[in-house]
Amino acid sequence: MTLPRLRVFRWVPNMIDSFGEQAFFYGRSLQSIPNAVRLYRRETARLVAEMAFGTGGLLVVGGTVGVSALLTLASGGVIAVQGYSSLGDIGIEALTGFLSAFINIRIVAPVIAGIALAATIGAGTTAQLGAMRIAEEIDALEVMAVRSLSYLVATRMIAGFIVIVPIYSVATLASFFSARFITIYLSGQSRGLYDHYFNTFLIPVDLLWSFVQAIVMSIAVMLVHTYYGYNAKGGPIGVGVATGDAVRTSLIVVVVITLFISLSVYGTSGKFTLSG
Repeated sequence: MTLPRLRVFRWVPNMIDSFGEQAFFYGRSLQSIPNAVRLYRRETARLVAEMAFGTGGLLVVGGTVGVSALLTLASGGVIAVQGYSSLGDIGIEALTGFLSAFINIRIVAPVIAGIALAATIGAGTTAQLGAMRIAEEIDALEVMAVRSLSYLVATRMIAGFIVIVPIYSVATLASFFSARFITIYLSGQSRGLYDHYFNTFLIPVDLLWSFVQAIVMSIAVMLVHTYYGYNAKGGPIGVGVATGDAVRTSLIVVVVITLFISLSVYGTSGKFTLSG
């Protein structure tokens, strides 16, 4: 007697194949980085400028740097407003500076920077590579003996790795400025009181780990978006589908990286003691 196949498990082989294909692509892309550094420095420099400052309409708001700064300005302001109000309910609104130094560094700034990277640089990369794939430009590069992975994928990974440093620096400063401005000038807290708690609880090691987290996010996001763009199919509609899939996947990756790095660095205790 033959048992009927369960339909609920029919997607498992396809999912395993997809994971294997992506892992193979990521390995080949990382392996192509030395070749890109040696042969395609000018293309890498062009991509750095394009990713940081944008092109077309994105250039008006300062590219990814401007988008990331605007997002973290808003998120830092939300922390200040909600933190001051919530802490004020129990009479410790003086700790708003601590809340800004603690939450902005460990959670808000890295996640917002990762989202901005995925929504601007990542989506643009998928669309560019997808358009090249359906127009057979990638095949043309291979015919001309140009290693497409090095020229198209590895250069974008290097550029994303370089660009994330100024992007994240501006994002962090914007979140700090927004929280301080709203707490002092709108909520009316003393400047010295806010600065005292902010400087006391701003841990330099946390800031370093935050930058490491942002760099890991940039590498992961660029890998995801280059994979979907490089393997796009189905004409212009397929490029749109690939871009949507890449954005969804990269947003999940950003949150998962935040979770694992937080668990590995801070553990369940958070390595923090509030006393004195």
